[in-house]
Amino acid sequence: MEARVAESAARLARQENEIKLLTAEIERLKNFGGLGVSPSLEGLRDENAKLKYRLNFLKKSLQEERSKSVKSMININSCLQEIFGAAIQAAYPDLENPPLVVTPSQQPKFGDYQCNSAMGISQVVVDFSSPNIAKEMHVGHLRSTIIGESMCRLFEFAGYDVLRLNHLGDWGTQFGMLIAHLQDKFPDYLTVSPPIGDLQAFYKESKRRFDTEEEFKKRAYQCVVLLQSKNPDFIKAWNLICDVSRKEFQKIYNCLDITITERGESFYHEMMKDIVKEFEDKGFVQVDDGRKVVFVPGFPVPLTIMKSDGGYTYDTSDLAALKHRLCEEKGDILIYVVDSGQSVHLQTVFAAGQMIGWYDPKVTRVAHAAFGVVLGEDKKKFKTRSGDTVRLVDLLEEGLKRAMDKLKDKERDKVLTPEELKAAQTSVAFGCIKYADLSHNRLNDYVFSFDKMLDDRGNTAAYLLYAFTRIRAIARLANIDEQMLRKAAREEVLVLDHEKEWKLGKCILRFPEILQKILEDLLLHTLCDYLYELATTFTEFYDSCYCVEKDRQTGQIVKVNMWRLLLCEATATVMAKGFDILGIKPVQRM
Repeated sequence: MEARVAESAARLARQENEIKLLTAEIERLKNFGGLGVSPSLEGLRDENAKLKYRLNFLKKSLQEERSKSVKSMININSCLQEIFGAAIQAAYPDLENPPLVVTPSQQPKFGDYQCNSAMGISQVVVDFSSPNIAKEMHVGHLRSTIIGESMCRLFEFAGYDVLRLNHLGDWGTQFGMLIAHLQDKFPDYLTVSPPIGDLQAFYKESKRRFDTEEEFKKRAYQCVVLLQSKNPDFIKAWNLICDVSRKEFQKIYNCLDITITERGESFYHEMMKDIVKEFEDKGFVQVDDGRKVVFVPGFPVPLTIMKSDGGYTYDTSDLAALKHRLCEEKGDILIYVVDSGQSVHLQTVFAAGQMIGWYDPKVTRVAHAAFGVVLGEDKKKFKTRSGDTVRLVDLLEEGLKRAMDKLKDKERDKVLTPEELKAAQTSVAFGCIKYADLSHNRLNDYVFSFDKMLDDRGNTAAYLLYAFTRIRAIARLANIDEQMLRKAAREEVLVLDHEKEWKLGKCILRFPEILQKILEDLLLHTLCDYLYELATTFTEFYDSCYCVEKDRQTGQIVKVNMWRLLLCEATATVMAKGFDILGIKPVQRM
């Protein structure tokens, strides 16, 4: 049997080589004929025709030989790729070079092979963060920003094409008072960039004038009209105010390693007229005291899509955003990471989109990933001592200070270089803040406590980061480099005799199903619980199973159990990917 297969393979190779030679000869003859100088052009054409016939005959023969070989040796993966490739081409005829990923299944209960191409074809639109221009980001924006970023990372890891959207509050009547105040305070703003240092104070000043000065209030409304009519001077004032806010927002995003695309309410302004017309044309609009409203079955409060003065509302902009994400962005999954207080509003908007025919919930997933509020240690809404909302920038700075104090308490400043200490500080500070949020069920309120989140015992980022650093150090202390680990991974037989080895191995293998569950229910605390379980399971394994054996007297390494080092490496690899999804950056030394 082996001799026949070898003979067939040799014949295939000879024929493929002859095909290449004949193809080259045909191309040469084509080029020669194009010169128009051959006295025997007809003869060349006859020869060319014979060569083409011979080429086609060989190709047919080659195909027959391949069919014979396939009967002897079937490549299941190749067959499945052909089947899925044809199915994808039929479903998406206009899609160029669609992803084709067929791999052995991670979980036997899901079959022997899996095709993940659908994820690469699908697009997730995730709406998160969404602060308001001219207002500072506060602790209330923390949850949306952290949860939304992690969801994006998870879907990207699963192969989805993710569009991260920051639905900024950058349009509306408040800009009338801001522009009017800008004109008074910086009358030369058109030629000299106004030095607005504290935009929050600037907002408060304009709001106080709007509430107390009748003439200023009238002028503010006039400014709104001129802004919405796209008066160049007022557009410039609006852009100046927006730019100051963007710079402040970006400082926060840089600290938290957030990647996001701005797509504010102003982006959808030109679409709102068509939204109103579409609902009117389909008979869904009623007039109520001059307002144009839409009643959605099952929801008692209607959507107001046009005010009595002809202006648009948040309802209109949210409907415009929904349609754009479905019809223009072609989103297959839309996730809104918005606080629980907006639940009824968003469900009404989603239902309106279904009612008018923008999407079918059986085909397109539109979900509200709601979350609770952040509480202080007194179990009340998180506020400063003076009762103001906690600024996010102050929270992050406090986190950095406390993280450094923690590191110095552990005397890490005496063994780490200044650069390593700085890296450890940011890793612990921002990692702990993120993990404290993500480790709680997002549907519930949670208590913000620096003391708890920086504790290196229990289910905290501090504990996991220290554990990860220790695991990574095991191979290094055993003088095993990455190349040696890779070689061992190819050649070493895993001997899982000890119960703790089995327990760790099974825990590692659960990682894919954990991620699949989160893709379905969007509850990221499940990943945090899993990472904590993995770390504690590893500790049990390491305490019971020697990875590196040393001479008790000399301390010299006498034996390295490579299969156990591979378990260490697998644990660290899974933890590193989990950290990446959660937006946590581990460091080499802590």
